[in-house]
Amino acid sequence: MAYDFKREFRDLYQPKTVPALVDVPAMTFAAVAGAGDPNEEGGAYKRALELLYAFSYTVKMSKMGDWQPEGYFDYVVPPLEGLWWGGEGAFDGTGVADKAALSWVSLIRQPDFVTPGTLPAIREMAAEKKPDLAGALESGELRLVRFSEGRCAQSMHRGPYDEEGATISKLAAFIGAQSLRLDISEVGGSRPRDILGALDCDGSVPSVRLHHEIYLGDPRRTRPENLRTVIRHPVA
Repeated sequence: MAYDFKREFRDLYQPKTVPALVDVPAMTFAAVAGAGDPNEEGGAYKRALELLYAFSYTVKMSKMGDWQPEGYFDYVVPPLEGLWWGGEGAFDGTGVADKAALSWVSLIRQPDFVTPGTLPAIREMAAEKKPDLAGALESGELRLVRFSEGRCAQSMHRGPYDEEGATISKLAAFIGAQSLRLDISEVGGSRPRDILGALDCDGSVPSVRLHHEIYLGDPRRTRPENLRTVIRHPVA
């Protein structure tokens, strides 16, 4: 049976709708940074997802070829994740009416056998499978980053993305009840690539901590009311 990160790390990927605290360990991600409305057809966000999925499935399906990263094991590609910010102050996922003003780092977790040393070979294989993405892959638009989020509060949101506000409000109340404070960085105006660079901190907690969403449902195939999204906020 293929290794499933969602099953093995239920505390990270399957929280309850009641908020709880979690210590998030170091993980390796394929990551692409950008800005703009995530719903824009043909926009930067859609392009980022193409890169992430092309890279991630190239790694997974390397089992069918002549080369695999050392230590390879079969696994289920983990879910898409996103770190978001926009506007002034600390962005908690609410308060931005114009989605074009959003900035983001989109991520997909990678097994630990995906390392900087394997990156050139995987990029080359992905470019062969997706020639239209070759330029973006070779340019370094997609990076590997490894970081820990440390102490966080999180909750499962069920329903449309645009209705996350109620879940976020409950999460904020929970954080206050624990005598903790929200520790989201104020990075309004920061360049996405600079934020991406800050995340590459060799497994430690980065200086930049952000509003985090993990998407467990596919909006193309799931009714909006049935979507499941992990909402995670760093605390101190």
